[in-house]
Amino acid sequence: MANPPLPNIPWEERPAGCSEIVWRYSANPIIPRNLIPSSNSIFNSAVVPFHDGFAGVFRCDNKKRDMNLNRGFSKDGITWEMENDPIEWQCDDPEIGWFQYRYDPRVLWLEDRYYVTWCNGYHGPTIGIGYTFDFENFYFLENALLPFNRNGVLFPRKINNKYVMLNRPSDNGHTPFGDIYLSQSPDLIHWGEHRFVMGVKGGWQSTKIGAGPVPIETPDGWLLFYHGVLTSCNGFVYSFGAALLDLDHPWKVLYRTGSYLLSPQTYYECVGDVPNVAFPCATLYDPPTGRIAIYYGGADTVTALAFAKMDEVLDYIKSTSEL
Repeated sequence: MANPPLPNIPWEERPAGCSEIVWRYSANPIIPRNLIPSSNSIFNSAVVPFHDGFAGVFRCDNKKRDMNLNRGFSKDGITWEMENDPIEWQCDDPEIGWFQYRYDPRVLWLEDRYYVTWCNGYHGPTIGIGYTFDFENFYFLENALLPFNRNGVLFPRKINNKYVMLNRPSDNGHTPFGDIYLSQSPDLIHWGEHRFVMGVKGGWQSTKIGAGPVPIETPDGWLLFYHGVLTSCNGFVYSFGAALLDLDHPWKVLYRTGSYLLSPQTYYECVGDVPNVAFPCATLYDPPTGRIAIYYGGADTVTALAFAKMDEVLDYIKSTSEL
Protein backbone atom coordinates (compact mmCIF):
# COMPACT_ATOMS: atom_id res chain seq x y z
CA MET A 1 0.00 0.00 0.00
CA ALA A 2 1.33 3.40 -1.04
CA ASN A 3 0.94 5.23 2.27
CA PRO A 4 4.44 6.46 3.14
CA PRO A 5 5.25 7.61 6.67
CA LEU A 6 4.47 11.24 7.42
CA PRO A 7 6.28 12.03 10.69
CA ASN A 8 5.61 15.78 10.37
CA ILE A 9 1.82 15.37 10.14
CA PRO A 10 0.06 18.20 12.00
CA TRP A 11 -1.28 16.79 15.23
CA GLU A 12 -2.92 17.60 18.54
CA GLU A 13 -3.90 14.94 21.06
CA ARG A 14 -7.53 14.38 21.94
CA PRO A 15 -8.58 16.81 24.69
CA ALA A 16 -9.03 15.45 28.17
CA GLY A 17 -12.57 14.25 28.71
CA CYS A 18 -13.32 14.07 24.97
CA SER A 19 -14.72 10.77 23.70
CA GLU A 20 -15.30 11.81 20.08
CA ILE A 21 -13.72 9.72 17.30
CA VAL A 22 -12.90 12.93 15.40
CA TRP A 23 -11.88 15.98 17.42
CA ARG A 24 -11.24 19.57 16.39
CA TYR A 25 -7.96 21.48 16.51
CA SER A 26 -8.07 23.85 19.47
CA ALA A 27 -6.87 26.84 17.42
CA ASN A 28 -9.41 26.50 14.59
CA PRO A 29 -9.94 27.93 12.10
CA ILE A 30 -6.41 27.54 10.76
CA ILE A 31 -7.10 29.71 7.70
CA PRO A 32 -9.26 32.81 8.18
CA ARG A 33 -11.44 34.17 5.42
CA ASN A 34 -9.15 37.17 4.88
CA LEU A 35 -5.70 35.54 4.85
CA ILE A 36 -4.96 37.24 1.52
CA PRO A 37 -6.07 40.74 0.43
CA SER A 38 -8.27 39.50 -2.42
CA SER A 39 -10.29 36.92 -0.52
CA ASN A 40 -13.83 37.03 0.78
CA SER A 41 -13.49 33.43 2.03
CA ILE A 42 -11.07 30.48 1.90
CA PHE A 43 -12.55 27.03 2.47
CA ASN A 44 -13.16 23.52 1.03
CA SER A 45 -9.48 23.14 0.20
CA ALA A 46 -6.97 20.35 -0.43
CA VAL A 47 -3.53 19.69 1.09
CA VAL A 48 -0.73 17.20 0.30
CA PRO A 49 2.82 16.56 1.56
CA PHE A 50 5.33 18.46 -0.57
CA HIS A 51 9.12 18.44 -0.11
CA ASP A 52 9.77 18.97 3.61
CA GLY A 53 6.38 20.57 4.22
CA PHE A 54 3.00 20.83 2.57
CA ALA A 55 1.36 22.38 -0.46
CA GLY A 56 -2.28 23.00 -1.17
CA VAL A 57 -4.89 24.14 -3.64
CA PHE A 58 -7.45 26.35 -1.95
CA ARG A 59 -10.90 27.53 -2.85
CA CYS A 60 -10.70 31.31 -2.65
CA ASP A 61 -13.85 33.30 -3.35
CA ASN A 62 -12.73 36.86 -4.04
CA LYS A 63 -14.44 40.12 -3.18
CA LYS A 64 -16.31 40.06 -6.49
CA ARG A 65 -17.46 36.59 -5.30
CA ASP A 66 -15.73 34.83 -8.18
CA MET A 67 -14.99 31.23 -7.16
CA ASN A 68 -11.42 30.23 -8.02
CA LEU A 69 -8.38 28.21 -6.92
CA ASN A 70 -5.19 29.57 -5.34
CA ARG A 71 -2.04 27.74 -4.30
CA GLY A 72 -0.40 27.83 -0.89
CA PHE A 73 2.50 26.39 1.09
CA SER A 74 3.15 25.53 4.72
CA LYS A 75 6.00 24.13 6.80
CA ASP A 76 3.74 22.55 9.42
CA GLY A 77 0.36 22.10 7.71
CA ILE A 78 -1.22 24.66 10.05
CA THR A 79 0.29 28.08 9.25
CA TRP A 80 -0.13 28.85 5.54
CA GLU A 81 1.27 31.32 3.04
CA MET A 82 -1.01 31.73 0.06
CA GLU A 83 -0.74 33.39 -3.32
CA ASN A 84 -3.04 36.39 -3.69
CA ASP A 85 -3.71 35.66 -7.36
CA PRO A 86 -5.48 32.52 -8.64
CA ILE A 87 -3.66 29.66 -10.32
CA GLU A 88 -3.17 30.21 -14.06
CA TRP A 89 -3.97 26.98 -15.87
CA GLN A 90 -2.17 26.18 -19.10
CA CYS A 91 -4.56 24.59 -21.57
CA ASP A 92 -4.06 23.65 -25.21
CA ASP A 93 -7.76 23.72 -26.05
CA PRO A 94 -9.40 27.18 -25.88
CA GLU A 95 -12.83 25.55 -25.98
CA ILE A 96 -12.40 24.36 -22.41
CA GLY A 97 -9.66 26.70 -21.17
CA TRP A 98 -11.87 29.70 -20.42
CA PHE A 99 -12.91 30.56 -16.89
CA GLN A 100 -16.45 30.43 -15.56
CA TYR A 101 -15.79 29.20 -12.00
CA ARG A 102 -13.59 26.71 -10.15
CA TYR A 103 -14.21 25.43 -6.63
CA ASP A 104 -13.90 22.61 -4.06
CA PRO A 105 -10.56 21.08 -5.18
CA ARG A 106 -9.01 17.75 -4.25
CA VAL A 107 -5.29 17.04 -4.73
CA LEU A 108 -3.33 13.79 -4.75
CA TRP A 109 -0.05 12.23 -5.84
CA LEU A 110 -0.76 9.72 -8.60
CA GLU A 111 2.07 7.89 -10.38
CA ASP A 112 4.47 10.72 -11.27
CA ARG A 113 2.67 14.00 -10.56
CA TYR A 114 0.10 15.81 -8.47
CA TYR A 115 -3.40 15.72 -9.92
CA VAL A 116 -6.07 18.26 -9.07
CA THR A 117 -9.80 17.75 -9.49
CA TRP A 118 -12.36 20.48 -8.94
CA CYS A 119 -15.87 21.56 -9.78
CA ASN A 120 -15.33 23.37 -13.07
CA GLY A 121 -17.75 25.72 -14.76
CA TYR A 122 -18.39 24.63 -18.37
CA HIS A 123 -21.98 25.49 -19.25
CA GLY A 124 -22.79 24.24 -15.78
CA PRO A 125 -20.79 22.41 -13.11
CA THR A 126 -18.62 19.52 -14.23
CA ILE A 127 -15.36 17.97 -12.99
CA GLY A 128 -12.10 19.48 -14.17
CA ILE A 129 -8.89 17.45 -14.07
CA GLY A 130 -5.45 19.03 -14.15
CA TYR A 131 -1.97 18.39 -12.86
CA THR A 132 1.26 19.92 -11.67
CA PHE A 133 4.72 18.60 -11.02
CA ASP A 134 5.92 21.44 -8.82
CA PHE A 135 2.97 23.64 -7.72
CA GLU A 136 4.45 26.33 -9.95
CA ASN A 137 3.04 25.36 -13.35
CA PHE A 138 -0.46 23.91 -13.64
CA TYR A 139 -1.92 22.14 -16.68
CA PHE A 140 -5.62 21.69 -17.39
CA LEU A 141 -6.18 18.22 -18.86
CA GLU A 142 -9.92 17.89 -19.57
CA ASN A 143 -13.44 18.01 -18.19
CA ALA A 144 -14.04 14.45 -17.10
CA LEU A 145 -17.82 14.26 -17.35
CA LEU A 146 -20.78 16.11 -18.80
CA PRO A 147 -22.51 18.74 -16.70
CA PHE A 148 -24.00 18.48 -14.19
CA ASN A 149 -21.57 16.82 -11.79
CA ARG A 150 -19.61 17.66 -8.65
CA ASN A 151 -17.33 16.15 -5.98
CA GLY A 152 -14.91 14.43 -8.35
CA VAL A 153 -12.40 12.49 -6.25
CA LEU A 154 -9.65 10.33 -7.77
CA PHE A 155 -8.30 7.18 -6.14
CA PRO A 156 -4.54 7.34 -5.47
CA ARG A 157 -3.68 4.39 -7.72
CA LYS A 158 -5.11 2.40 -10.60
CA ILE A 159 -7.55 -0.36 -9.70
CA ASN A 160 -7.79 -3.27 -12.13
CA ASN A 161 -5.52 -1.27 -14.45
CA LYS A 162 -7.97 1.65 -14.63
CA TYR A 163 -8.07 5.11 -13.16
CA VAL A 164 -11.06 5.45 -10.85
CA MET A 165 -12.97 8.55 -9.77
CA LEU A 166 -15.90 9.09 -7.42
CA ASN A 167 -18.43 11.72 -8.45
CA ARG A 168 -21.95 12.95 -7.82
CA PRO A 169 -24.38 13.76 -10.62
CA SER A 170 -26.25 16.93 -9.70
CA ASP A 171 -28.05 19.91 -11.23
CA ASN A 172 -27.20 23.52 -12.05
CA GLY A 173 -28.18 24.90 -8.64
CA HIS A 174 -28.05 24.03 -4.95
CA THR A 175 -28.81 20.40 -5.64
CA PRO A 176 -31.55 18.98 -3.36
CA PHE A 177 -30.51 15.40 -4.18
CA GLY A 178 -27.36 13.39 -4.80
CA ASP A 179 -25.80 9.94 -4.55
CA ILE A 180 -22.18 8.84 -4.98
CA TYR A 181 -21.18 7.11 -8.22
CA LEU A 182 -17.88 5.80 -9.58
CA SER A 183 -16.40 6.17 -13.07
CA GLN A 184 -13.42 4.44 -14.69
CA SER A 185 -10.92 5.51 -17.33
CA PRO A 186 -7.92 4.15 -19.25
CA ASP A 187 -6.30 7.58 -19.59
CA LEU A 188 -7.94 10.17 -17.27
CA ILE A 189 -9.69 11.69 -20.30
CA HIS A 190 -12.27 9.14 -21.44
CA TRP A 191 -14.57 8.05 -18.62
CA GLY A 192 -17.15 5.26 -18.53
CA GLU A 193 -18.09 2.00 -16.80
CA HIS A 194 -20.08 4.04 -14.30
CA ARG A 195 -21.15 2.28 -11.12
CA PHE A 196 -23.47 3.24 -8.26
CA VAL A 197 -21.62 3.37 -4.92
CA MET A 198 -24.10 4.54 -2.29
CA GLY A 199 -27.13 6.73 -1.81
CA VAL A 200 -28.79 8.87 0.81
CA LYS A 201 -30.15 7.47 4.06
CA GLY A 202 -32.05 8.97 6.97
CA GLY A 203 -31.04 11.74 9.36
CA TRP A 204 -27.79 13.60 8.77
CA GLN A 205 -27.40 12.17 5.24
CA SER A 206 -31.02 12.23 4.07
CA THR A 207 -30.87 14.90 1.33
CA LYS A 208 -27.60 14.26 -0.50
CA ILE A 209 -24.13 12.85 -0.01
CA GLY A 210 -20.77 13.39 -1.73
CA ALA A 211 -17.22 12.05 -1.63
CA GLY A 212 -14.81 14.02 0.52
CA PRO A 213 -11.02 13.59 0.63
CA VAL A 214 -9.02 11.17 -1.53
CA PRO A 215 -9.69 7.62 -0.24
CA ILE A 216 -7.03 6.08 2.00
CA GLU A 217 -6.01 2.48 1.27
CA THR A 218 -6.13 0.21 4.32
CA PRO A 219 -6.06 -3.61 4.70
CA ASP A 220 -9.78 -3.41 5.50
CA GLY A 221 -10.73 -1.46 2.37
CA TRP A 222 -10.65 2.07 0.99
CA LEU A 223 -11.43 4.53 3.78
CA LEU A 224 -13.69 7.24 2.38
CA PHE A 225 -14.72 10.26 4.41
CA TYR A 226 -17.86 11.74 2.85
CA HIS A 227 -20.25 14.58 3.54
CA GLY A 228 -23.94 14.13 4.18
CA VAL A 229 -26.66 16.75 4.09
CA LEU A 230 -30.02 17.00 5.80
CA THR A 231 -32.63 19.65 5.08
CA SER A 232 -33.73 21.39 8.25
CA CYS A 233 -36.36 24.10 8.66
CA ASN A 234 -33.42 26.53 8.36
CA GLY A 235 -31.81 25.01 5.27
CA PHE A 236 -29.05 22.49 4.51
CA VAL A 237 -26.83 21.08 7.28
CA TYR A 238 -23.52 19.51 6.14
CA SER A 239 -21.89 16.88 8.39
CA PHE A 240 -19.42 14.12 7.57
CA GLY A 241 -19.06 10.41 8.19
CA ALA A 242 -17.05 7.60 6.64
CA ALA A 243 -17.33 4.34 4.72
CA LEU A 244 -15.13 1.39 3.78
CA LEU A 245 -15.11 0.37 0.11
CA ASP A 246 -13.90 -2.93 -1.34
CA LEU A 247 -10.26 -2.70 -2.45
CA ASP A 248 -10.76 -4.40 -5.82
CA HIS A 249 -14.37 -3.38 -6.48
CA PRO A 250 -14.62 0.06 -4.87
CA TRP A 251 -18.25 0.54 -5.85
CA LYS A 252 -19.06 -2.11 -3.23
CA VAL A 253 -19.63 -0.61 0.21
CA LEU A 254 -18.48 -2.88 3.05
CA TYR A 255 -19.35 -0.63 5.99
CA ARG A 256 -20.82 2.83 6.43
CA THR A 257 -21.25 4.93 9.56
CA GLY A 258 -24.79 5.17 10.82
CA SER A 259 -23.94 8.27 12.85
CA TYR A 260 -21.88 11.24 11.70
CA LEU A 261 -18.27 11.71 12.78
CA LEU A 262 -18.45 15.51 12.89
CA SER A 263 -21.32 17.95 12.47
CA PRO A 264 -21.40 21.76 12.50
CA GLN A 265 -21.54 22.77 16.16
CA THR A 266 -18.88 25.44 16.69
CA TYR A 267 -19.20 29.13 15.83
CA TYR A 268 -16.96 28.91 12.74
CA GLU A 269 -18.99 25.98 11.41
CA CYS A 270 -22.40 27.48 12.18
CA VAL A 271 -21.85 31.16 11.31
CA GLY A 272 -20.55 32.33 7.95
CA ASP A 273 -21.56 32.85 4.34
CA VAL A 274 -23.36 29.48 4.37
CA PRO A 275 -24.27 28.49 7.95
CA ASN A 276 -24.05 24.95 9.33
CA VAL A 277 -21.39 23.41 7.08
CA ALA A 278 -18.51 21.04 7.85
CA PHE A 279 -17.18 19.96 4.44
CA PRO A 280 -14.05 17.71 4.29
CA CYS A 281 -11.76 17.91 1.26
CA ALA A 282 -8.37 16.53 2.35
CA THR A 283 -6.65 14.18 4.76
CA LEU A 284 -3.07 13.52 5.77
CA TYR A 285 -2.17 10.08 7.16
CA ASP A 286 0.87 8.73 9.02
CA PRO A 287 0.73 4.89 9.01
CA PRO A 288 3.30 4.25 11.80
CA THR A 289 1.24 6.24 14.32
CA GLY A 290 -2.20 5.85 12.73
CA ARG A 291 -2.69 9.60 12.93
CA ILE A 292 -5.12 11.26 10.49
CA ALA A 293 -5.47 15.02 9.97
CA ILE A 294 -8.69 16.12 8.26
CA TYR A 295 -9.00 19.49 6.51
CA TYR A 296 -12.53 20.79 6.16
CA GLY A 297 -14.39 23.95 5.29
CA GLY A 298 -16.39 25.74 7.97
CA ALA A 299 -19.62 27.55 6.99
CA ASP A 300 -18.27 28.07 3.44
CA THR A 301 -16.02 30.75 4.93
CA VAL A 302 -12.89 29.39 6.66
CA THR A 303 -10.66 26.30 6.71
CA ALA A 304 -10.50 24.13 9.82
CA LEU A 305 -8.58 21.05 10.97
CA ALA A 306 -9.62 17.93 12.87
CA PHE A 307 -7.84 14.78 14.00
CA ALA A 308 -8.53 11.06 14.31
CA LYS A 309 -6.75 7.73 14.71
CA MET A 310 -7.04 5.10 12.02
CA ASP A 311 -7.85 2.13 14.27
CA GLU A 312 -10.57 4.06 16.08
CA VAL A 313 -12.14 5.26 12.82
CA LEU A 314 -12.19 1.75 11.36
CA ASP A 315 -13.68 0.30 14.54
CA TYR A 316 -16.33 3.03 14.64
CA ILE A 317 -17.34 2.50 11.01
CA LYS A 318 -17.78 -1.23 11.59
CA SER A 319 -19.53 -0.94 14.94
CA THR A 320 -22.06 1.68 13.79
CA SER A 321 -22.43 0.49 10.20
CA GLU A 322 -25.80 0.76 8.50
CA LEU A 323 -25.77 -0.25 4.84
